[in-house]
Amino acid sequence: MSHKIVHWEIMGPDGDALNAFYGEMFGWTSEAVPGFDSYHMVPADDTAVAGAVGKGMEQMPSYLTMYIEVDDVDEHLAKAEAAGGKTLVPKTVVPDIVTFGMMADPAGNMVGLVERDTPAAAE
Repeated sequence: MSHKIVHWEIMGPDGDALNAFYGEMFGWTSEAVPGFDSYHMVPADDTAVAGAVGKGMEQMPSYLTMYIEVDDVDEHLAKAEAAGGKTLVPKTVVPDIVTFGMMADPAGNMVGLVERDTPAAAE
């Protein structure tokens, strides 16, 4: 089974300024995501794989990462830990959008994991 890179993020303390920088540098277009503070989606048409530029998290204000598609985030976080990695963000569900987690490899590089199936919203 293939585990494709399906998303990337370039994040910093001022997501709007960072988005403007990359737009100016490379001509990337983007669209702000409603409900997410300074998170701008960049379409695959601009970069080959869709991604985002925006504001980082409080615990990780600046980072660059990629997300790899998996069947089960929990399973792959456990595999990472067994192989010398570390869980940074446990399995997190954003209904109707994504189920993801984040790990560090043994060298400390941050990598995101995304489940293939979009989670349904609670009814």
